[in-house]
Formats: sequence, C-alpha cells, structure tokens
Amino acid sequence: MTTPWRRPRIMVIAGLVLMLIGAVDPLEGSLIILPGCGMVALGTFLGRSRRRKLLLWAFVLTALGFAALWAMSAIGGVGGDSGRSKWWALVLLPYPAGWVMGMVGAILGLTEASKGRADAEPPMPH
Repeated sequence: MTTPWRRPRIMVIAGLVLMLIGAVDPLEGSLIILPGCGMVALGTFLGRSRRRKLLLWAFVLTALGFAALWAMSAIGGVGGDSGRSKWWALVLLPYPAGWVMGMVGAILGLTEASKGRADAEPPMPH
C-alpha cells in the first residue's frame, strides 16, 4: 500500500524528469517543461512541503516565460531582420528563472521528503 506522502513525491520526481528532458530544446521542450513544473508544484502542494510557495512562483514564472517565448517566436523573434532589438529578449527571462527555481525547489522538496519530512509542516487536521 502506498503511504499518503508517496504519491506527491512521485509527482515531484516525474515533474523533475520532464523538466530535465525538456531542457534539451528550450523552445519545443517548453511544451514538456511547463507541465513538468506544474507537476512539481502540485506534488509539493499536496505533500504540504515547506517549498510549495517557491514552486508555485516557479510555475508562474515558467508560465509567463512560456507565453513570452511562444509569442516572440510567433512574431519572428528578436534581432536580425525581425526589426526588434535584441533587448526584447529580456522579456524571456522569467522562463529560465522559473525553470531554475523549479529544479532547485524540486530537489530541495525531495531531500525534505527523504529526511522523513522532519522539516515539513505537520499535516492539517481534518
């Protein structure tokens, strides 16, 4: 039988793997990274991890960066013949920032769970 905290841990591991696989190609991989980051955030939320706020923000940043990445790609990118300065690439910064926050938060959340949830919040009473 699976203990209640194992399912969220499996979600965090699966999301972490998706985020790593998606990093091979950041544009097309974003279609894998965003759901992976969402799985990590949901897993830490369901597992009542102390890191759940960090991972919620990681998901929000990744989603904003994802939207900016696809919008910039749809209008032709930046620099070169696009007519937009390379400085427009700064709007893409939430994407890698959210990815890094998600990776760090997932790893910290997994180490928290492997320590027997010693520093996790106690379960909420029903």
